[in-house]
Amino acid sequence: MSPQLQAVITSKVTDAIMPYLNDARLVRELAYINGKWVHGPHDIDVLNPATEDVIGHCTQLEPSQIEQAINGAQAAFGPWRDLMADERAAILLRWHDLILENKEDLARLMVLEQGKSLNDARGEIDYGASFVRWFAEEARRAYGDTIPSHIPNAQLATIREPIGVAALITPWNFPHAMITRKAAAALAVGCTVLIKPASETPFSALALAELAERAGFPAGVYNVVTGKGSQIGQVLCQSEHVRALSFTGSTRVGKILLAQAASTVKKCSMELGGNAPFIVLPDMDIKEAAKAAVAAKFQTAGQDCLAANRIFVPQAHYEEFLQAFAAEMENIKVGNGFDDDVTMGPLIFREAVDKAQELVDDALAKGARLIAGNQDHALGANFFMPVLLADITPQMQVFREENFCPVAGVLPYHDLASLITQANDTEYGLAAYVYGHDIRSIWQLLRGLEFGMVSVNSVKMTGHGIPFGGVKQSGLGREGSRHGFDEYSQLKYYCLGGLTG
Repeated sequence: MSPQLQAVITSKVTDAIMPYLNDARLVRELAYINGKWVHGPHDIDVLNPATEDVIGHCTQLEPSQIEQAINGAQAAFGPWRDLMADERAAILLRWHDLILENKEDLARLMVLEQGKSLNDARGEIDYGASFVRWFAEEARRAYGDTIPSHIPNAQLATIREPIGVAALITPWNFPHAMITRKAAAALAVGCTVLIKPASETPFSALALAELAERAGFPAGVYNVVTGKGSQIGQVLCQSEHVRALSFTGSTRVGKILLAQAASTVKKCSMELGGNAPFIVLPDMDIKEAAKAAVAAKFQTAGQDCLAANRIFVPQAHYEEFLQAFAAEMENIKVGNGFDDDVTMGPLIFREAVDKAQELVDDALAKGARLIAGNQDHALGANFFMPVLLADITPQMQVFREENFCPVAGVLPYHDLASLITQANDTEYGLAAYVYGHDIRSIWQLLRGLEFGMVSVNSVKMTGHGIPFGGVKQSGLGREGSRHGFDEYSQLKYYCLGGLTG
């Protein structure tokens, strides 16, 4: 990069970011295309959700620049695919090491643009880096199969090949990990990638691009395009060169992308909305269950597709659970993510706060009880204090919709059969939580719940080695584990005949 261009970049970055970082080069306000930092015709403000201050800008590319990025990725695909798996893995491992070496800066950058607590941000950097290491190691194990032949004098087998250019559209709630979870799999198996981060949180993605450049990814292999999501998504979906599309976000937007991608018959993987049930069995310690439910509900201020939205409690223990849950909520400290002991930051923007209040108002108007949650204590426009609602019903928005905010809804149940029916009464099917000890009840729930992931007696369920994904309208495909390669590769069958004269 020329000194003149570097000066343009750094001069635009406000004093709101630089005092927090050791390495100023990690802050980028330009897109990264074919090994170059590129400016579009317009800029988009990036705000700190805790203060609403403008902390910088991301550039808004025009469609012709997106096409340039696609063409660069397509040109880089052949040479990258032809590298030995060990060679690709070596670059990925250098990227992994650079991510961890810059962990504190990356975490601080995330707090500034996303709002989560510093401890949560540090945890996300570790989590995201784990996928890079996992897929770097798995690159050596992208196996095919041999097939017993039904054809005389022939050998039958399959090999796994990279699908081509992969477009990765990622959300604002986990701006680091959702990139590494997708990109590491695609890159390791031999694809080139175009990453479209959320405009609310571009700096995490662009910092990863800076580290990818340092790690030695060839030009065109790793690209970050920024700007208007609907415009970029349409260009990516219509391109014949883009062979795979991976999206994490709302079910509504996922459906739009699926429809647009149909014209070019892309391979699509979708990690969409969630509406997780949290089920307490009668033999579970109530205080322990309440503590777990609070952790499952309020992680990332409830802005998490795995958040426990509908909490089902046995009628006999219902009021006791509500008291224990409310008491546990008092341990949540809401504030700026940089403040000491803060465990929950702001929501991402004001519209999210308005939506949270709408859910509460709707529930109260339809008969729910407000057990806890005084918004008079909110610290600013984007803050929403944790809320506990009792007696929610399927007629309430808080039961039916993906609840992307710190509003917990609790309802009683009487028997396992009706519980399973109610828990499944949602278009979503991503994750579910079960807390209890009776193995027969646990097994009935494991088999009866229509969710892609079920966690028993543990809030933590994700990681690099597990196949993350849902059923129904929560998405298509899986991320992480050995199955993570499936979204970015295809099987080629061959029949090698004439093996004897």
